Amino acid sequence: MKTLRGIILDVDGTLIDSNHAHAESWVRALGEYGIVTTYAEVREKIGMGGDNLLPAVSDIEEDSEKGKKISRRRAEIFQIEYLPYLKPFKKTRQLIQFFQQEGVKMVVASSSSKEDLQGLLKMAHVDDLLPQRTSKDDVEVSKPAPDIIQAALKKLQIPASNTVMLGDTPYDIIAAQKAGVETIALTCGGWSAKDLSGAVAIYRDPEDFLWHLEKNGRPEISGDSKHR
Repeated sequence: MKTLRGIILDVDGTLIDSNHAHAESWVRALGEYGIVTTYAEVREKIGMGGDNLLPAVSDIEEDSEKGKKISRRRAEIFQIEYLPYLKPFKKTRQLIQFFQQEGVKMVVASSSSKEDLQGLLKMAHVDDLLPQRTSKDDVEVSKPAPDIIQAALKKLQIPASNTVMLGDTPYDIIAAQKAGVETIALTCGGWSAKDLSGAVAIYRDPEDFLWHLEKNGRPEISGDSKHR
């Protein structure tokens, strides 16, 4: 077993209750451009970046002219109509403070854009605690590709074997595995424990995870996550 020295943090559905807002924003933006899709179809893709989500639900590439228009409209809808009303999960700030006090280095790794990410961290009341960040804008391909996780590891300057990913979707787990990082998953983002079975541990939400940390101390990790 190896000591945990670094943690890579997802944001949407992990620190803040925002997955539903992202899904609704995509459905509305797509609808305005004549593309009919369901909330359920889009919701199961949340956790991917728009570069993967948009072609998955519409066969439109994000970097195409139409794709760029849809993405811009989605951002407008999300930032104006949803973001100001989002709430962090219980004990989110206290969880981040726990890792700070333990001397664990942290970096955010999100499939959101930099602009969305800045607002999300502010609404989660942790923007002042998490200056180290990576987003879909820093890489060519978002989750479930490992690029964002690999970029986060470079910022941490800690071996993957001493690092864990904290996320809420199967895409977090897949991306982390490809980068050689184990995942601790939370079900508060809407995925079931069965969906998150690739994680080394599963908790309900930040509050539940923090309770276990305060009871048992900093977790140890096997450090042998396989590249897949």
